[in-house]
Amino acid sequence: MSINSVTLVGRAGRDPEVRYFESGSVVANLTLAVNRRGRNDEPDWFNIEIWGKQAQVAADYVKKGSLLGITGSFKVDSWTDRNTGEPRSKPVVRVDRLELLGSKRDSESNSFNTGRSSEVSTNDEEIPF
Repeated sequence: MSINSVTLVGRAGRDPEVRYFESGSVVANLTLAVNRRGRNDEPDWFNIEIWGKQAQVAADYVKKGSLLGITGSFKVDSWTDRNTGEPRSKPVVRVDRLELLGSKRDSESNSFNTGRSSEVSTNDEEIPF
């Protein structure tokens, strides 16, 4: 039995790079920075590839700094460099499930928003507990 499953939570390192194909397929590529447990450690960076409807969601809603949760599989893209003719490769996580967890701006303003409502109440008198 073999399992190839990757689950990550991190922030988008850049806006998604989106490509549309004549066949109707859509792909979005971006990088994801995932912090380690120690506060002073540098984040780990992952190349992310998203296809189909989720790629369109990423194109419409993901921006640099957005907090994302992803589940997918690990693969290695291989190609030949056009200039040097040398073989090249890079590790990529192909996303099966994309979850929009919020944006950097949301966490900096300390607001709470589940994405189900566009209104956020900050008045303590309205909270029922």
